[in-house]
Amino acid sequence: MYVKKAMTKEFEMTDIGEMSYFLGVEVKQMEDGIFMSQRKYAEQFLSKFRMKDCNPVAIPAETCIELRVDSNRKSVNPTLYKSMVGSLRYLTFTRSFITYAIGLVSRYMERPKQDHSNAAKRILRYVRDSDYKRDLDDRKSTSRYAFHIGSAIYLWSSKKQQIVALSTCEAKQYGGRIF
Repeated sequence: MYVKKAMTKEFEMTDIGEMSYFLGVEVKQMEDGIFMSQRKYAEQFLSKFRMKDCNPVAIPAETCIELRVDSNRKSVNPTLYKSMVGSLRYLTFTRSFITYAIGLVSRYMERPKQDHSNAAKRILRYVRDSDYKRDLDDRKSTSRYAFHIGSAIYLWSSKKQQIVALSTCEAKQYGGRIF
C-alpha cells in the first residue's frame, strides 16, 4: 500500500484494482499467498504451433539427446523456430524445470534443422502434459518453485496441491507460488 501511495504522489495513476493478468502471467492473490500461472499463455502458443492436440510426453528432453550444429537433417524455417524457442523461454518464468531442455534447443537458433525442431516440439509436448496426474496414488499435482542467486539455489519448495486436477491446464493453474 505504501508503494502505491508514493507512486500516486509522484506520477499520475489510476487504480484499476488487484493485478490478475500481466504479460502472459495470471496472478491470483489469496490469503495464503500469491499464485502465478502461465496457463493461458501456454494454451495460446500450443495452438499457435499446432501442438494443442499433440501426444504428451513425461519428460521435456530425451535423456541421451545428441544435437549438433552441423546436423545433416533438413533445414527448418528459422523464424518459426526462433518464435517457438522464444515462447518456451518466456514460459520458464513459472516453469523453471524446463530451462535445461530449452537451453539445449536455444543453441541452434541461427541454422535450425529438423532434429532441433523435433527437440523443441518435444518440449511443447511436455508443456501440454506437464505434471497433470503424475502421482498415481491420489492424482494430485505438485507445485514447486526455486529462487537462484547466480547458479546457487537459496530457496526452494515443493508442495502437493490440495485438489485433483481435471485437465492439464488446471494442473498448472497454481504452478508457481510466491510467499
